[in-house]
Amino acid sequence: MYKFEIYKDSKGEYRFRFKASNGETMFVSEGYVAKASAVKAIESIKKNVPEAPVNDTTTAVA
Repeated sequence: MYKFEIYKDSKGEYRFRFKASNGETMFVSEGYVAKASAVKAIESIKKNVPEAPVNDTTTAVA
C-alpha cells in the first residue's frame, strides 16, 4: 500500500516521504517549519496529482 510518512529531519524541520507498496521511498518533500504545512502539502498532492502534467525536459527541441 502506498503511503505518506511525516518525520523530522536533522535540522528539526518537518518533511514527508511517499513510499511505494514495497516500502521503497519514491520521493521526499522539502523541509517545513510547521507540521501543519507538511500536512497541507500532502493534502494538496492528494487533491491535484491526477491533473498534474508531465514536463519532460530531456526531449530535444527541433
